[in-house]
Amino acid sequence: MVFLCWTRPSPQEQKTCINKSGAFNYDAKFRGATSKPLSCLQEDKELSKDGFLLNHARVLVGSGLETYEKGKSALQTWKHFGLNWAFVDPKTPIQSGVKFCVCVKEFLPWMMMPLQVVYVDEKRKANKAMVSFGFGSGTLQGHLLAGEERFSIELDENNQVWYEILSFSKPAHFLSFIGYPYVMLRQKYFAHRSAHAVLKHMNASQS
Repeated sequence: MVFLCWTRPSPQEQKTCINKSGAFNYDAKFRGATSKPLSCLQEDKELSKDGFLLNHARVLVGSGLETYEKGKSALQTWKHFGLNWAFVDPKTPIQSGVKFCVCVKEFLPWMMMPLQVVYVDEKRKANKAMVSFGFGSGTLQGHLLAGEERFSIELDENNQVWYEILSFSKPAHFLSFIGYPYVMLRQKYFAHRSAHAVLKHMNASQS
């Protein structure tokens, strides 16, 4: 089952995709794994044994609490998907259990990829100006990949603000299986463009 659309998917078409999608298409034992640091996933032998590959990007987007808050707002309104070839309905609430579609244009058709928010995590460290906000989403049946992805924004102990993407995935459909090297390249390209979209939103909010 693959969800395709010849034109930019409408809200109704996205709703239909979500309604037709099934449950998570990856093992429950890995649910929420992206909430852990990258080093933990790199050491997780079960992930690699099950065929999952990691994708990671961490980009410095500024400094200070105000910048962090703008970055958090960008994630909460899906500005990190503010691309002409990939988007999520910006009205989608970032709450655990919410299902949504990532719409991606590949060649001629658009593809609708169903996911579900697995967790939302916001941390503040007492006695330190360190805060972070992030959420992880898991793939559902009907997605070309199986796995989970986290988007997060962090203000570290040096007052620097970082945007991070961390995911693990493997093919869940023959189309992604035969084209997985291309898929991996697209993931890295998306990380680069997504960081640019976040920076664009943050700079626009300053003017």
